[in-house]
Amino acid sequence: MDNPVIRAAMPTVGAPDGRAGGPMGGLLGGVIPGANLTTTLSTDAGSYTWVAATVGSNNAAGYQLATGEPVMAVGGFNGTDPAPTLAQFKDYVAQHKIHYFINAQVMGGMRGTASGGSQNAAEIAAWVQANFTARMIDGVTIYDLTGAPS
Repeated sequence: MDNPVIRAAMPTVGAPDGRAGGPMGGLLGGVIPGANLTTTLSTDAGSYTWVAATVGSNNAAGYQLATGEPVMAVGGFNGTDPAPTLAQFKDYVAQHKIHYFINAQVMGGMRGTASGGSQNAAEIAAWVQANFTARMIDGVTIYDLTGAPS
């Protein structure tokens, strides 16, 4: 096959010429991360259970596919599940199980929160933003969770 594209039950996922994306971006509007961000997330990936966490699996999927490494989907499929809790997330961070938090805006502010998703997802995003330094890579805001929270 000259042009490998993931084919699924949804024929509109890829563009007609085989490029990933189409009019909504990646799968179901998910992200296709840039090369610099993919490299950053992949660096030292074996030291973490998850190279990153982000709200919702549509957001997580693009990063996971690009890096080939696990990415935590905070709040499950669309970010509305109450898992993990803020306490659980803080515990994962304290145990150095998550390297980065990606402040993805792909979900469009669903449920009235900046990153979309559940109250738990909003609490996690707010805690990360209040306690870790933001860094912009390829137009995406990420937070390195390996330092001590301020």
